[in-house]
Amino acid sequence: IVLESKTGKVRAMASFPNYDPENFSEYPNTTYKNPNVGDLFEPGSIFKVLVMAAGLNENVVTPETQCDICAGPLSIGKYSIKTWNEEYHPNTTMTDTIINSDNTGMVFVARKLGKEKFAEYLKKFGFGKKTGIQLQEEVSGAVREAKNYGDIDLATNSFGQGIAVTPIQIVSAVNTLANKGVYIEPSIVEKEQKNTHVVLSPEAANDITQIMIQAVDRGEAKWAKPQGIVIAGKTGTAQIPIEGHYDPEKTIASFVGFFPANNPQYTVLVSLKEPKTSPWGSETAAPLWFALAKQLML
Repeated sequence: IVLESKTGKVRAMASFPNYDPENFSEYPNTTYKNPNVGDLFEPGSIFKVLVMAAGLNENVVTPETQCDICAGPLSIGKYSIKTWNEEYHPNTTMTDTIINSDNTGMVFVARKLGKEKFAEYLKKFGFGKKTGIQLQEEVSGAVREAKNYGDIDLATNSFGQGIAVTPIQIVSAVNTLANKGVYIEPSIVEKEQKNTHVVLSPEAANDITQIMIQAVDRGEAKWAKPQGIVIAGKTGTAQIPIEGHYDPEKTIASFVGFFPANNPQYTVLVSLKEPKTSPWGSETAAPLWFALAKQLML
């Protein structure tokens, strides 16, 4: 999905497998639905920038705040929260939490926010309701009320697991960061005036943007970044839930971001279901995203 950052207008939207509308009967009906608006998925680490933005906006953390629970795995009841590579960074900063995609650092932020604020920001970012885009079969997904949040739910949601969103919801939420903290409903109709509301202060939006620039320049996908464009972005690799647990091998790999970072023109999401060459967003979705960015800048 490619959004025009300042207006929320959808400039491109594609999915595969697809079908030919003139010969639709020759294709399985499973290809008729547009997954960008009609399918839910667990976003994984691309969700982290929204939770961090909320923490920055509430002044419960700053980019330099150090995590005091990040020295090893976190035990929550019968569960153990680990980092993706099982490497730990004692006293890691919030900036490095995003750069390293540190799950334990995100639990730290979510706990600082608390369940009430966490649930409130999910709604402000547009989750749990339809975006109102003018396409059929849009689904909303559901978000928990604060009173229904257990400690493990707060922890896993902080890094984008255990919560289901649509691609159009997540790219619109991240576009809020590109748009100085103002959420704009996405639209495919040129002249329609869409609703907006303020989610973040311009200062918090700027802080998370600067962190996301460093995540691109110093993170796992830095090898693929195109020269000459300042990009604010985040990779994500989410496990796929099946029958009450997660598939041990299959993933959804994603990259979301906007550019040029300090005066955004486009906010883009690339999401790959069960990529074969690598399970990691940094090795699959990010290079594809960067290739699209280069084309858009021509």
